[in-house]
Order: sequence, then structure tokens, then C-alpha cells
Amino acid sequence: MRPWNYLQLPLFVAAIALLMPMTAAAGPTAPPSEPMTFDSELDEQRYQKLIRELRCTVCQNQNLIESNAPLANDLRRQIALMINDGSDTDEIVDYMVARYGDFVLFRPPMKGITYLLWFGPVAMLLIGLGTLGTILWRRRTQVGSEPLSTDEEERLRSLLGDGGHDKT
Repeated sequence: MRPWNYLQLPLFVAAIALLMPMTAAAGPTAPPSEPMTFDSELDEQRYQKLIRELRCTVCQNQNLIESNAPLANDLRRQIALMINDGSDTDEIVDYMVARYGDFVLFRPPMKGITYLLWFGPVAMLLIGLGTLGTILWRRRTQVGSEPLSTDEEERLRSLLGDGGHDKT
């Protein structure tokens, strides 16, 4: 295999950049799910709220309404069936959490296992600010403001090659 010359790589990158929007516009990869029918407008609103609040476990940071994964279609269908069977919202959420864990929730509950998730960013920010403050405080005390002694001035002039001449 021969190596790439200096013009081939930018052309390759440009071709990929041009093809990427075409693949994104190709649409969903999963077959569209059948329309859900409900007995009342309240059930339809509950369904819409649930599929916006529950996360697709296959996709990264997409709720069920945004995801085109086959699992998301199955979860939407399961939620619709449970609503039509008379399950309330808490029962549906509990079922999903029991089956898929807290990851299925966009807002995980505050409990021992999720404390790091809730308080980790604040703790990291405080640690970073404390470290920065300590470094700046130590640097301020290390840098003195007293004038140089005559020996230090002579040594500085000799290092700079000034020859001891004052250029004022």
C-alpha cells in the first residue's frame, strides 16, 4: 500500500464532511412505530410526559420521543399498553426503573448511590477553586517586593551583559 501524499488527506476529509449530512438526513434507522391510541386526552398527555422524561437506554442522552432505536419503540409501546391497562404514572416509572435501573430516568433520585452524580460537579469546582486559591496565595507570598541588594544588582547586570553601565 502506498503512503498518502499531502493532497489526498484533505480531499478525503472534505469528502467525508460532505457525506456526513447526507447520512444524517437519511432518517431513522428503526421502523416507525405504530400510532398510539388512548381512551382520553389525559392518558395522551401522561404518555407524552413519560416518553419525554424517560431515557432510551441504548441511545446517549436521548429521551424516548427523540430516539429511533428499536428498544425505544418497544418502550414507547410498553408505556402505551400500561397506560391503556390503567397503570398510573408512578407504576410505569417503577416498572421501568426495576427493569432498566436509574439510568432510564433523566432526573435520577437522590440516594446514596447517586450522591456523586448530584454533588460531584460542585465538589470538583470547590476543590479546583481551593487549589487555585492556595497556589495564588503561596505565589504571592513567595514573590517579594523589597528592592535588590547591591550584590544582586551586580550579579543581574553581569548576567544580562550590561557591563554595569546605567542606560537612563
